[in-house]
Amino acid sequence: MQVHRGIPEHADTAAVLTIGNFDGVHLGHQALLSLLTGKARALGLPAVVLTFEPHPREYFSPADAPARLASLREKLLLLDAAGVDRTYVYRFDARLAAQPAQSFIEDTLVRGLRVRHLFIGDDFCFGARRQGNFAMLQEAGSRYGFGVESMPTLDAAGERVSSSAVRAALAAADLDHAARLLGRPYSIAGRVSHGDKIGRRLGFPTANIQMKHRRPALTGVYAVSVEGLTGTRVLGVANIGVRPTATANGRARLEVHLFGWMQDCYGAHIRVHFLHRLRAERKFESLDALRAQIAIDTAHARDWFANQPAPL
Repeated sequence: MQVHRGIPEHADTAAVLTIGNFDGVHLGHQALLSLLTGKARALGLPAVVLTFEPHPREYFSPADAPARLASLREKLLLLDAAGVDRTYVYRFDARLAAQPAQSFIEDTLVRGLRVRHLFIGDDFCFGARRQGNFAMLQEAGSRYGFGVESMPTLDAAGERVSSSAVRAALAAADLDHAARLLGRPYSIAGRVSHGDKIGRRLGFPTANIQMKHRRPALTGVYAVSVEGLTGTRVLGVANIGVRPTATANGRARLEVHLFGWMQDCYGAHIRVHFLHRLRAERKFESLDALRAQIAIDTAHARDWFANQPAPL
């Protein structure tokens, strides 16, 4: 998949397009992307996604913005896996926030991306003060020669599938519910970096994934499986949170103790699949107390894996 930062002045080819944040690429997103790629193949055109960075809610109200389900890199990997040919990452800033809806249609959709057919969610609004809507896009399509289709909301067991619903499930530690909405277990991917080696000193070395400025959508201790190190997944136990016993800096980190793993994996890109919650993150009175709890967590995770009906 090709990834472009910004929008060209004039597209080099027509495109079948969809627009959205696609946080988490849940089942509703997947259904929309299936329509997109099917139409693109039928017309012999690229399937194109236009997404925004940062999320508009992060721009307008950073303190109240929801936790991201996926980093930009993770989102791009998921879009690639869904068959998208090109993704344009449009920086959401003051200029874009103030752009009139009609200008967005003419400059971005018609000239910049040369849309031939457009799929949007049924609640999509755009332009300054969110003045653009489906009716405006239909009228523009008639004028400029592109089709417009609205993707209705997808329901799963009577529930609207949305990124907000996934966040709520994760915040409630309901991993099964989140997995039903996503179509897969929730996961986080990232590069393994050097940490402070506290886990090693405690006898439980960990692979550390920095969360950068990201606020995680879930916290606590989990039984996990990890891909990206070998041809098969490696099982382990993970803590995601601010590590209150080890530090007071308040920065989130994902740490994974891998069962039976004896090699360094610094620099590797891994994906951590969250399969079962063991407990909430909490502060212990000493590192010795933390060591004892990690031993208990590890035993509980191994027991949970041993009782699963199939390899994970």
